[in-house]
Amino acid sequence: MEAKVDLKRDIATYTARRGRFDVVDVAPQRFLMIDGHGDPNISPEYRDAVATLFGTAYALKFFSKKELGRDYTVMPLEAQWWADDMASFTDARDKTTWNWTVMNLVPDGITAEHIEEVRRRVALKGAAPSLELLRVEELAEGRCVQTLHVGSYDDEASVLAELHDEVIPRLGLRMTGLHHEIYLNDARRTAPEKLRTILRQPVADA
Repeated sequence: MEAKVDLKRDIATYTARRGRFDVVDVAPQRFLMIDGHGDPNISPEYRDAVATLFGTAYALKFFSKKELGRDYTVMPLEAQWWADDMASFTDARDKTTWNWTVMNLVPDGITAEHIEEVRRRVALKGAAPSLELLRVEELAEGRCVQTLHVGSYDDEASVLAELHDEVIPRLGLRMTGLHHEIYLNDARRTAPEKLRTILRQPVADA
């Protein structure tokens, strides 16, 4: 069997610096994805989506290790966020208006056929409540500005306001794609003040 792969360590854009806003080029990657809407803290839809995402991601890891001879560390939860009024992420912080896509990166070497076989096995176990919503899609963000936020998710608003209203215009850029967050800790097992989250915004020349 090949050595276990840790893509979070190997992919440079899964590292960010607290208090610094870095311009990075993000390579295209494939993700397991599920779309939804509403407050992630109270929405059963969000809870079911995350449970389905990780149930499938771990089943895919075990499939790869056993049947392909390639083991890897399951990547952290990621999500894209958007709303009709983006102030709901900064000034208003109205989570009921949020749209989201939860995501988990699929390593290279995993084919569409592998994923469909794993989906079939997961369905038989009956423990993936949103499996019918799960899709695989390539995300090509390209140039982005990102930073590391340490602390509660609810304390992100001031950082996002700085990113959107000050940093990006100062760099001669404009926002293009969706706001993207990468959750480097498990929020169920980490104190809010110790949560580490990469905040990423795709950009283009202004």
